[in-house]
Amino acid sequence: MQHKVPAGLDRKEAEVYRHLDPERLPKHIAIIMDGNGRWAKRRHMPRVAGHRAGVASVRSTVETAARVGIQALTLYAFSEENWKKRPKSEVDFLMGLLSRYLKAEVPTLNENNIRLEYIGRQQQLPDDVQERMEWARASTARNTGTVLTLALNYSARSELVDAFRSMVNAAAQNGGIEHLHIDEEKVGEHLYTRHLPDPDLVVRTSGEMRLSNFLLWQLAYAEIYVTPTLWPDFRGLHLLEAIAEYQKRERRYGGLNGDAHMHAEVVRVHK
Repeated sequence: MQHKVPAGLDRKEAEVYRHLDPERLPKHIAIIMDGNGRWAKRRHMPRVAGHRAGVASVRSTVETAARVGIQALTLYAFSEENWKKRPKSEVDFLMGLLSRYLKAEVPTLNENNIRLEYIGRQQQLPDDVQERMEWARASTARNTGTVLTLALNYSARSELVDAFRSMVNAAAQNGGIEHLHIDEEKVGEHLYTRHLPDPDLVVRTSGEMRLSNFLLWQLAYAEIYVTPTLWPDFRGLHLLEAIAEYQKRERRYGGLNGDAHMHAEVVRVHK
C-alpha cells in the first residue's frame, strides 16, 4: 500500500517521496553548503550574489525536511576558517545576511514547527548578530518539530578542544582533576551537539570530496552523499534524492552484513 505524501510537497518532490520508506528516514541530516562563489563566478557576478542566492536554497531545504519529518537538520553556514581567511567585506556581508535571514524566516520556521539552534563559537560574532540569533532562538523555542541547527563560526577541531576544556573544568569543580574519567560517552556529553543524535547522512554540494572540518566526531558512521549541484541551485527535491540514495545503502557500523541487522534490532529494542 502506497504511503501518504506529506502536504506541501510539489509534484516532483512528491514523486520522489513516493519511492521512499517513511520508516527508514535519516533522523539527522547534516549539509555542507558549498558552491556559492562558483555559482556567482559562472554568472559573472560578485561572490556575495551567490551567498544571497543561497538563502532560497536554505528555505526550500529546511521546509522540505520539516514536511517529511526529518528530526534534525544541521547546516554548515559559516566556518571558523571563513571568519579568519575571507575578506572583511565578505564577512561583514555574511553577518548582515544572517541577521536579515533570521528576521525574515522566523515566521516561516514557526509555521513549520521548526526549532532553531546554533553550534560554534558564537561569542566571537558581532554583538548585534548574537542578539538577533538569541531573539530567533527564543522565538522558536516552543516548536516541537524539526530541529534546525546553524553551524556559525564553527570548527570541529575547536569543538573538540572546547569539549576537553569543559570536561577538565567540570572535574576541577567536582572533586578534582584526579577524578576525571574520559570515554566516548563523556566526550559526547560535552560536544556542541549533545542535544542531537549523530547525523545519519551528510550531504555535500558542489562536488567537493572533503568534510572541511565539519562534525568530525559526529560523522564517524554517517553515510556521505556528494552532489555536483552548487548550493544556490539546491532545493528540497535534491534533499529527497539524497535520502533516496541513503535508503539504498546498508549501514554496517564497522561490522559485517549480519551485524548491521543485529545493530538495528538492538536499537529497536532499546527505543
